[in-house]
Amino acid sequence: MNSVRSHGKRLLIRLEGAGDVDAAEAYAGATLWASRDDVELAPGEFLDADLAGCEVVGIDGVAYGRVDRVEHYPSSDMLVVNGRFVPMVSAIVREIDLPTRRIVVDPPQGLLD
Repeated sequence: MNSVRSHGKRLLIRLEGAGDVDAAEAYAGATLWASRDDVELAPGEFLDADLAGCEVVGIDGVAYGRVDRVEHYPSSDMLVVNGRFVPMVSAIVREIDLPTRRIVVDPPQGLLD
């Protein structure tokens, strides 16, 4: 790899031997990865893998379960907790504490029932 830089929410990667569009097309559909230590996140940004497994509790202390995975939709990202979708919006997700692996939510009635 020759270089990596951020471009919006994506990384632009220049690969050795892929100096033009035709050469780069050979990598279309390939899965590329970076070490977790090489990923710089802005405040309030999280990797899906960091959220998976976190305990989800209500502001009243009710335990709802753990994050199974994160799904991405145009309107918002969603935490999947016991098969239920929790929109990752500030009105619902009040706190994400990665060191304690705990997410505090204030779900509207019926969202996690």
